[in-house]
Order: sequence, then structure tokens, then C-alpha cells
Amino acid sequence: MSRVITQSDQLDFTLADLEDMPAPGKVMVVHPKYFDVKYVINPHMEGNIGDINKEEAETEWNRLRDAYNNLGLYVHEVGPQEEYPDMVFCANQSLPNIKADGTKEVIMSVMHSPERKGEVPHIEKVYEESSYKVIHLDESQFTDFEGMGDAIWHYKKRLIWGGYGYRSSKDVYDHIAETLDTPVIALELIDEKFYHLDTCLCILNEETVLIYPKAFTEDGLAKIRKIFSTVIEANTFEAEELFACNATCPDGKNVLIQKGCVEVNAKLEELGFIVHEFNTEEFLKSGGSVFCMKMLLW
Repeated sequence: MSRVITQSDQLDFTLADLEDMPAPGKVMVVHPKYFDVKYVINPHMEGNIGDINKEEAETEWNRLRDAYNNLGLYVHEVGPQEEYPDMVFCANQSLPNIKADGTKEVIMSVMHSPERKGEVPHIEKVYEESSYKVIHLDESQFTDFEGMGDAIWHYKKRLIWGGYGYRSSKDVYDHIAETLDTPVIALELIDEKFYHLDTCLCILNEETVLIYPKAFTEDGLAKIRKIFSTVIEANTFEAEELFACNATCPDGKNVLIQKGCVEVNAKLEELGFIVHEFNTEEFLKSGGSVFCMKMLLW
């Protein structure tokens, strides 16, 4: 069922119709030694050039890295590159996949911003050393695709949610659907503060999602509500200022989220999720938080 769903009335399947996938058991992180705000490529970076407390950033990152260890995930720590201060946001440079027979493959990104394009080869080396088949997009045809910043796997199901409008193009998803033999539900993003899908949509488990509704079109919201039986909505403050929807839930139970998301956290706990709060204030200055700072792998 390798096709792209662009309208809600095209959704003619349920989760039960989809192939099961294993939950990833590894996490890749990139050390923040050279993390900084040196340019402005999203609205959150405005006014923050040169304003990073690097000691505090490393402390925040270390606590988040240790949390994955504590949850039983294997952590693969990648060395930083001095010329790429945003490489710490390692959700963006690739889209990994595992086939039913266990074969692992990865589509490498074509970064929208020139400042970040050079990050991709460094992340590609990690996959080459981890027995992944590396797939490159034709950059003469596809000029914008930022990996799992916009293309997010449904929890334990062969289904991708594909954001487009700012950092990834809509047309790339036809190629991704065919290449990975998977359906893609395309979601248009309409607020530049939520420039990646991972800033406004967090898949918690098969049936539950956390979203910021104002980042989507009405038809996009209809698609989300057709698939998920439980939709948690973040308020504007927690979504914009605290990146509540940039949380991650690697095991369908434990939610890692920026500290201070009071309303969202109460909703999560009411549904039985275990909430783990982390301070990512230094990284928020660059427009990223928990989800951006890792890549789940098989």
C-alpha cells in the first residue's frame, strides 16, 4: 500500500490494515560540544545569536542522553563537527526504515538550509557503519527533505506521517512511499513557528497523539482524527514557548518532554503515560527540543 494520502476522504484503511513494525531499540545522539546559534533559519533563533550557555547546554544534553539509557535503549553517541552547530538536532538528516525481513535502510536528507547541508555526510557514515543500506534522493528533483523532522513513523505500524510546507516538499513523499513501500499521510504545515512536523505532532502510541492544532489545516486535522482515537491538544504557550509537541515516547509509555508543560503533562498522566521532564532551554533558543535531539534506530 505504497501511496500518499493528501485528502482526508482518501483514508480508506485503519491501523489494523497496516503491517506491524518493531519499536526501535537504539537511539543516536550527537554531542553538543559545538552547539551554538550562529545564524537564523527559523523564527525561534531570532535574537539568540551568540547567546548559548554551552556548559548548561551540555548538562541538559547529558541528562537527556542518560534518560535513554535508563529506559533500556542502546545509545550511540556521535562526535560533533565544529562547522555544524545544529548537527546536535540529529532527527533531521535521515529517515531510517526496517523491512519485514529485518533489512535496514535509510533515506538521507536534502537539507533546506545551506548552513546545514554538510551535516548529512557525517550522519551517513554512522549508517554505513551500522549495516544500513543508504539511499540518496535525486537532488535535481527533490531539493527539500529534512528526514524525521518531517517524516515520522507511526508507532509500531508501517505508516509515515509526512509534514510539508517549510523544510520538506510535498512531492518527495510519492518517492518515499514507493521506495519504502509504505503509505504516507501528508500534512501541510501553516505556521512558520512550527516549521517541522515534529514541532507540532508527537506520536505517543498506536492510538494516541499530541498535537498543536493551529499548525495544521482543517483537512489535516481531519486526517489525524481519523487515525488516532485519542488526540491531545497543546495550548499555544506550551506549544510555542516550551515545544510541548517536540516530546518523544520511544516505548509507548514513557514520555520525555520539556520541563514546565503543565497542562499537557496533566493530560498525559491522566491517560496513564509516565512523564519525564527535562530542561532544554538552551536548545529552545535554536528552535529544537527533545525529539529533535535524537534519532531512534533499529
